[in-house]
Amino acid sequence: MALKERIQEDMKAAMRAGERERLATVRLILAAIKQREIDERINLDDAQVLTVLDKMVKQRRESIAQFESGGRPDLVARESAEIAVLQGYMPAPLDETAIEALIGEAIAQSGAQSVKDMGKVMGIVKARAAGRADLGAIGARIKARLS
Repeated sequence: MALKERIQEDMKAAMRAGERERLATVRLILAAIKQREIDERINLDDAQVLTVLDKMVKQRRESIAQFESGGRPDLVARESAEIAVLQGYMPAPLDETAIEALIGEAIAQSGAQSVKDMGKVMGIVKARAAGRADLGAIGARIKARLS
C-alpha cells in the first residue's frame, strides 16, 4: 500500500475511533500533500510524500523552539504530539554507523576530492537518506570529511 493511501486509511480509522488530535494531524498531512500535488500538477509518490512529512516535522521542531522560548508549554505539547504522529509515517532513522557508511559510499561513488564536490555527494546522500536523517548534520559531516 502506498504511503498516501495508508495515511488516508489512518484518517478514516481516527474518525471511527474518535481520536480528535490524531485526526487533525492526519488531515494536516493530507492537506499538505494535496497542496503540493495541486501546485506541481502531479501525483506524489512515496519519496515525495516523505519529503512533505520531513518538512512538516522540521516546521514543528522550529515552532517548539519558539514556543519554549515564549513560555507556552501547551503549544509545545501540541506540536510534540503532531511530531509523534508524523514520525509514525517516516521510515526508521539511520544510526551513526549507517550514516557514516552512507557518506563513505557517496564519496566513493561520486569520486569527490574536495569541498567543491560536496554537491555531488549531497545529491547521492539526499536520495538515500531522505526522511531518515537530518540532512543539515549530514552536510556538515560531508564537509568535514572533504576538507
